[in-house]
Amino acid sequence: MADYLVIVESPAKAKTIERYLGKKYIVRASLGHLRDLPKSQMGVDTENNYEPRYITIRGKGPILQELKKEAKKVKKIYLAADPDREGEAIAWHLAHQLGVDIESDCRVVFNEITKDAIKESFKKPRPIDMDLVDSQQARRILDRLVGYNISPILWKKVKKGLSAGRVQSVALRMIIDRENEINAFEPEEYWSIAARIEKGKAEFDASFYGEGKKKVKLINKEQVDEVLGKLKGKTFDVDKVLKKERRRNPALPFTTSSLQQEAARKLNFRARKTMMIAQQLYEGINIGKEGNVGLITYMRTDSTRTSETANAEAKSYIETMYGEEFLAAVKPPAKASPKAQDAHEAVRPTSVMRPPAAMKALLSRDQFRLYKLVWERFLASQMAPAVLDTVSVDLVNGEVKFRSTGSQVKFQGFMKVYVEGDDDKEEEKDRILPPLVEGEKVKFKEIDPKQHFTQPPPRYTESRLVRTLEELGIGRPSTFAPTLDTIQKRGYVTLDAKRFIPTELGGIVHQAVNEYFPNIIDVEFTAQMEKELDDVEEGKTKWVQVIDNFYKDFEKHVTFADAEMEKIEIKDEPAGEDCEKCGLPMVYKLGRYGKFMACSGFPDCRNTKAIIKPIGVTCPTCKKGEVVERKSKTKRIFFGCDQYPECEFVSWDKPVARACPKCEGPLVEKKSKKGVTVQCTECDYQEDTQ
Repeated sequence: MADYLVIVESPAKAKTIERYLGKKYIVRASLGHLRDLPKSQMGVDTENNYEPRYITIRGKGPILQELKKEAKKVKKIYLAADPDREGEAIAWHLAHQLGVDIESDCRVVFNEITKDAIKESFKKPRPIDMDLVDSQQARRILDRLVGYNISPILWKKVKKGLSAGRVQSVALRMIIDRENEINAFEPEEYWSIAARIEKGKAEFDASFYGEGKKKVKLINKEQVDEVLGKLKGKTFDVDKVLKKERRRNPALPFTTSSLQQEAARKLNFRARKTMMIAQQLYEGINIGKEGNVGLITYMRTDSTRTSETANAEAKSYIETMYGEEFLAAVKPPAKASPKAQDAHEAVRPTSVMRPPAAMKALLSRDQFRLYKLVWERFLASQMAPAVLDTVSVDLVNGEVKFRSTGSQVKFQGFMKVYVEGDDDKEEEKDRILPPLVEGEKVKFKEIDPKQHFTQPPPRYTESRLVRTLEELGIGRPSTFAPTLDTIQKRGYVTLDAKRFIPTELGGIVHQAVNEYFPNIIDVEFTAQMEKELDDVEEGKTKWVQVIDNFYKDFEKHVTFADAEMEKIEIKDEPAGEDCEKCGLPMVYKLGRYGKFMACSGFPDCRNTKAIIKPIGVTCPTCKKGEVVERKSKTKRIFFGCDQYPECEFVSWDKPVARACPKCEGPLVEKKSKKGVTVQCTECDYQEDTQ
């Protein structure tokens, strides 16, 4: 018979840990929380120090009974939920339900599921940390007070099924504010002048810089013509050659936020998918002889710190595989942000001695891609900086100055393994200039002036929004993925080309919350509230005081909104066509996923149709139908013929209403990080839309 019962959160973890600990231990899973606030009511006594009323979660009764049964058979119970606030709270709830003394050495935590880490953690169990528990309780109660007070008002005044939340409402505000910036944006004209320079057989590019020693910004064609009029012949003098050596440092190991951002950029993963796959890699994968092994450390963290053991293993691997010159001369900094709580390590592989290539056959495609990202990022963080040779050349013709810059990787360093992605920039590439000496002469082959217009700020991608929320101190690692998921499920935003666009419903909800609950969507207020909740975690303040300070003022806003907020009627707009089933007019309705067409005779007639948006282009296949914008099941926009299924033309790229000037073939718009280009589908013709 076993002497010890160990309770973890997931069954996958339970099997692995039981194998590591041996016959004296039985390991069981709680499958997360077993008790929580009731769903059907507030569950918080605002008249009695915000005392929460916890109940056993529906469907979890049999699990609790089984754990109680196992608990009677053993000498001691260890609570080994995840090493974060939520895990500490799960352990505390279990202790109450199983009669475990919370001040006894009953709590075991580990940052990675490997044999050594598990055995080491059981050598130093500790009491339950009530500061962590209180912090989780404070967040749970605060979110309950906000959600269960504002949401019913939105149901009554706007529409059933809506919600507001402490973090989600701020995220929605940021998306709407950005959309308003875009709509209010007035583009400004500017020009550039590019020159193709020849030196012998070599050619390179240069751009207009200014006149004399002064940098000049070109804002209209008149200025451009004036500059071109000052050029005397085709000869430029090499005025200045400046050579420098630049060092580029590797990115720090992953935090939860940076992992979500990079997985979105490089793997096209949504935040929720990233966290789901990371959970699988953390809990354990069967890798053959070793059985189930956790391949990465715990994935909910805001720290970039890594253990000395992991660093030493990485150093040995780098030295063996790449050579001593690729080792970092100094240890990377431990924290990425002053807001980081540094509760445990960064997200890293549990062993760099399990390279991705060796794991590929044992993992699913998505597991492999995410593991490879984590492994490469950590290894690169321990490597030497890259060294780049840069050169800047000033070319003058009279008073007119052009400038050309080039760079070349002199030593790859960490770039041999991994280079961090960016939402806006492409990865650095060599731009090599021919050898140039001050005083020598070169000629330009051609001069190309171009008109441009300033662009509005970009809409938020998931990675950009996560990064901004983190920088502002809104939310914490565990909240980003569910927050983004919620605002999409509620129909407040949609994704177009991976960027958030607020829906009409999102705008209505935001306006109501903004008018009656301004603090809830105030960035500074929400960030300060996060700081106060972190203070609870660090034992600096009491959770009841934090809640009380918030609720006294919030309650007044709830009472006022309930009495004064006018009912917002979302009217159905005529769609301009009749129902093909009953003949009554069709109308536009606002649903959870945006607008759709429905019969005005509802509920007698339940006919609905997706909204089809013509783009003013004749179908290039059948020449009869019109190309319309549609949405796939995954909400991705595509283009097809309105004569479907007779005509099966479809395209992910938006067709253009004119033919290719080179071959008369169909033109389409292609989106990239640089913007939008128009390309022919039948030849190599391409043009920039700027």
